[in-house]
Amino acid sequence: MSDYHVLLVGNYRLDHQMSMLRYHDMLLTELKARKVSASGIEPAPCIGQLSAGPLTKWLRYLDKYLLFPRVLKKHIARLERELAGRQFIVHITDHSNAPYLASAGNHLVVATCHDLLAVRGALGEDTDCPASRFGKILQSNILAGLRRMRLVICVSSATQGDLTRLAPETPSTVIPLPLNQPYGVLPKNETDRRLAPYELTSIPFILHVGSSLTRKNREGILRIFARIADQFSGKLVFAGETLHPEQRALATQLGIADRILEIDHPPTSIIEALYNRAHAFLFPSKTEGFGWPIIEAQACGCPVLVARTTSLPEVVGDGGLIRDFADEAGFAADLLALQDDTLRQRLIQSGFANLTRFATDKVIAQYLATYQSLVSVSLAG
Repeated sequence: MSDYHVLLVGNYRLDHQMSMLRYHDMLLTELKARKVSASGIEPAPCIGQLSAGPLTKWLRYLDKYLLFPRVLKKHIARLERELAGRQFIVHITDHSNAPYLASAGNHLVVATCHDLLAVRGALGEDTDCPASRFGKILQSNILAGLRRMRLVICVSSATQGDLTRLAPETPSTVIPLPLNQPYGVLPKNETDRRLAPYELTSIPFILHVGSSLTRKNREGILRIFARIADQFSGKLVFAGETLHPEQRALATQLGIADRILEIDHPPTSIIEALYNRAHAFLFPSKTEGFGWPIIEAQACGCPVLVARTTSLPEVVGDGGLIRDFADEAGFAADLLALQDDTLRQRLIQSGFANLTRFATDKVIAQYLATYQSLVSVSLAG
């Protein structure tokens, strides 16, 4: 058992920020599996579950920013009594909860920073994350909290670069996200079984997994596919969030609407099968803090194409093809080039090699070393 305790502060579950919830749950599970004294706490849905109308967002804010800070403060006071003088670390697992720092007293408080896109958008930077008047206040408070952290753990060097520019006084380190789904190469018959309901067992397809946020560049994906539609006989599959009406209208305008399949928030078993069967995973985002789907695709032996933006080249490593964000003709050429099996196999094997950087054991070891260093420095001081 560790000589310190880690309290992980997680996200409000009714916000359905699935990647943040997965990260929090993964970290808690992995720490406990290694006999680290650890526990978790998150805002409880109280007032926020009373409405499904226009007031919902504001009622949930009451849960998160009025009720929970008081609950957290009491919980930490109780931990102080139970730990009887032992050190403990408060780890806020999503930087957007940095304002909770005020409830942590004088304890060691760290935060994981996944990206600063919303903060930068509130400051007027072009991140496709505009902020309302209240949003600007909230993002200002988030940045103020990050500036007062004992340490900020960034998920990529690109994110660390943003933090260093906006909060140069804040100590930071980089610990990448691990592959936290048991994705891997499936037998052909298993892939066929999972994809049979979608009629994807015998035709090639290009895949995008994620949301329809502007920064995900699904409009660009539609235009790229339209460039090769006469030379590629398969489909374009969007898994996750469905397309916006404007994006469907663009598909119709481009003459490819009948070649598109939308799979609304499929379970992980289907996502794994899609990665296994896809001709390529196309991920030309404008901005990303990390890019989890990249390593998910690589784990399943799927060739990856990404834009040369923010964290994407850093994460894909040598296991993908990289083009400038605006080079849609280049992306189209690469998709056709992947019909060459020699190139496909080279990318697949490079993707497998790249994954070793994101092995769970390696990543968790970095967390443990970071925690221990914080505690040691605090005791020495």
